[in-house]
Amino acid sequence: MHLIKADRLHQFVTAVFVSVGFPEHKAKLSADVLIEADLRGIQSHGVARLAGYLRLIDAGRLNPKASFTVHHSKPAIANANAGGGSGLVAAPMAMRIAIEKAELYGVGFCGVSNSNHFGIGAYHAMLAAKQHFIGFASTNASPLVAPFGGKERMLGTNPLAFAFPRKNHPPIVIDMATSAAANGKLEIAERAGKPIPKGWLLNKDGQDSEQPADLKAGGTLLPLGSFSSTGAHKGYALGALVDLLTGVLTGANWGPFVPPFVAFLQPTQAVGEGIGHMIGAIDPAAFQPIDSYFDRIEEWVDCFHNSSPIDADSPVLIPGDPEAALHAHHIETGIPIEPTVWAQLALLAAEHNIPL
Repeated sequence: MHLIKADRLHQFVTAVFVSVGFPEHKAKLSADVLIEADLRGIQSHGVARLAGYLRLIDAGRLNPKASFTVHHSKPAIANANAGGGSGLVAAPMAMRIAIEKAELYGVGFCGVSNSNHFGIGAYHAMLAAKQHFIGFASTNASPLVAPFGGKERMLGTNPLAFAFPRKNHPPIVIDMATSAAANGKLEIAERAGKPIPKGWLLNKDGQDSEQPADLKAGGTLLPLGSFSSTGAHKGYALGALVDLLTGVLTGANWGPFVPPFVAFLQPTQAVGEGIGHMIGAIDPAAFQPIDSYFDRIEEWVDCFHNSSPIDADSPVLIPGDPEAALHAHHIETGIPIEPTVWAQLALLAAEHNIPL
């Protein structure tokens, strides 16, 4: 395992993106999103994904010089076309628009079509929280998830992310896939040669599997809840909600027609343009004085932190606590890079003549 300081890793990732045609400011922004994922311990969406974005460029499915164009707008709402560009760039641009509208109207939303994978939703939602807005970010994704009662790939892992600002503390961050597990967790397990828990995956025959490689062999991920007895219909409904908001509403592809992240797989049919996002910002001061909001949210946090834990050595946490702690730890000690991911980075360094 390699430990790499975040700023050094950021310089490398930025240089790689510049080498394949990204303007420098977009390369730095893209690196921000990937490094933030690794800092927060979301290794499935950090630099391990870098090679995947480059493969999309090589396949002509991601344009590093794409233009972001707003083509429909009302006072608190906009809808934009990312021009086939990177979601790592398009989502922050959409959040900037959402924040500008929320500053005027108390709420702002910006839909995006014709985009690509946008990394971790938390990054985009936290952009709003840094400016004392409640942030929302969601995207549809490559079809890997079976609907409730089915075994065909119909939905993506379709994450939802919210960030609630606090005055002198990291925000409350809710960032979750609507599947039982994100695809990246299976990739991590496969790289480590480890089995996965029951309830994450069905093999190609529709049987529960603990082998992460079964997904690539034609299996499907299960919706959040996994089984009928444990509420899989709720996870399916959440995944469908994201697909309707980010795909149908924005003009992007939806359901089984969302383009796959894997470059060598091509969508069989288009019902829209690219991948879709929905980005939003809400001003707490539209509901009450901002100081009142901050006081009330700290009361909420203290109430949950002080509630009785099952294990006295493991206090009750709030959403975002583990990631905030990992972020602080990794800033100090460095980001851990698995050997297989380090080997991928070394190949990219050699291919693009960039020191690793």
